[in-house]
Amino acid sequence: MLRKAEQFIKKIYTTKEVVNHPNILQLIDTFETKKEFYIIQELATGGDVFDWILEQGYYSEKDASNVIRQVLEAVAYLHNLHIIHRNLKLENLMYYNHNNHSKVVLRDFYLSCFESGEITEPCGTPEYLAPEVVSRHRYGRPVDCWAVGVVMFILLSGNPPFYDENEEENSENHNRKIFRKILACEYEFDSPYWDVISASAKDLVSRLMELDQEQRITAQEALGHIWISGNAASERNLKEGVCAQIEKNFAKAKWRKAIRVTTFMQRLRASEGTAGRLPVTPRSSMSVSHEVTVEACPSPQSSPSQHSIAKADWNPNRALQTADCGGHSSGQPEIGGPP
Repeated sequence: MLRKAEQFIKKIYTTKEVVNHPNILQLIDTFETKKEFYIIQELATGGDVFDWILEQGYYSEKDASNVIRQVLEAVAYLHNLHIIHRNLKLENLMYYNHNNHSKVVLRDFYLSCFESGEITEPCGTPEYLAPEVVSRHRYGRPVDCWAVGVVMFILLSGNPPFYDENEEENSENHNRKIFRKILACEYEFDSPYWDVISASAKDLVSRLMELDQEQRITAQEALGHIWISGNAASERNLKEGVCAQIEKNFAKAKWRKAIRVTTFMQRLRASEGTAGRLPVTPRSSMSVSHEVTVEACPSPQSSPSQHSIAKADWNPNRALQTADCGGHSSGQPEIGGPP
């Protein structure tokens, strides 16, 4: 019998007849043996958005707007199918290939779920979590819109909206302080990084990172915002300031160029006792883990670089090892797992 988490992964990745969007890494096929579950999908070779920004001689709001537009189109498409990604972050955005740096693709659906019933399971990457996830309240599609707001904030300033410089990255204390700021929606358009950013960009960030999930702008609504669909995005060169901050803030979070990387899941735990205490993230052992191996797969209809195979070997006694079809993995830990 398939494990609960494996059943979830299978359900998400066997919707290939339904999920088909140019900005979503396409599933080609799936098959399984008694011990393994294989996922065959497109191989994106254009590199991550981090590297693209650092390599450009010129980078503006227009460029950031183009990236966010494509992300919103993919998210709006998923939300229309009642699918929540639950782990949207800059590290999960890639350019499709080296020849076309205009097409962004969304990847990593290992924490995704269908929006059915009441969802309260905390999961995702700490810096991108929406307030309702941190507080363990009921949540749904708006959590993805919040995460898009965080991505947009980083693309425009090079800084994360919620951070703590005094604690070691990924420590329990570090996450607790970040969660406190998220719950209070405590972020600022700091000078000098935001001084040259347009008012329309700040407006969209604020609407995506709206504390009340019922009032938060949807992905479809955001596509109609003037910063996305109009000419409000500035063409001023932001490269020097943004790149300096990205290199400073995300050096530890840069992806390691490796096929297999160990990442530890964390589980949020609601505090008991004193009212107003925040959930914490104990570094406990995981309830579910898996190993994924990725390799190129030639196809009669395509070149060898167009497909990839991910082999999931489920073993609850191992740490979670994850990799994606691009051969990269995120240095940031993810919380939780498939329900």
